[in-house]
Amino acid sequence: MFKYIAILTAIAFSFGGPSYAQTNIDLGGMTVDTSAAIEVISDSLSVDQDSGKAVFVGNVIIGQGDLRLSAGQVEIIYTAETNDIAQLLATGGVTFVTADEAAEAQSAEYDITSGLLTLTGDVLLTQGASAISAQSMIINVSTGTASMEGRVRTVLQQGGN
Repeated sequence: MFKYIAILTAIAFSFGGPSYAQTNIDLGGMTVDTSAAIEVISDSLSVDQDSGKAVFVGNVIIGQGDLRLSAGQVEIIYTAETNDIAQLLATGGVTFVTADEAAEAQSAEYDITSGLLTLTGDVLLTQGASAISAQSMIINVSTGTASMEGRVRTVLQQGGN
């Protein structure tokens, strides 16, 4: 499970994580270049500067290096004071993918202030032939800890896979 936490922690760091994560991060054998450009593709974008929100709708794909996040909709909420990203809300079927791992859920919420990444609704994490599923997963990206709830099921493939 630690590699799964590392995957999602790296994703959270790279998509607007704390300021101390400005260089390459090596978590569980996966290196993330947080200085790489972030590309967002969607069918539409609406921005409301008064509320500090940007909403990408329709076939949203966010990429940075080898990391990909896809969802039906992604809302980015900025802080009023510094205009930094404060929160990221992804809905409509969310998938995080790297070259070797994947995570799926119905929705994901990343609160940068608290450092909590919450995946909800049919959460599935896969790495090779190993998988773990539950109804929800909360990851504290600051501490690297995680908890899963709601009929947790684990399949661990032995033999180095």
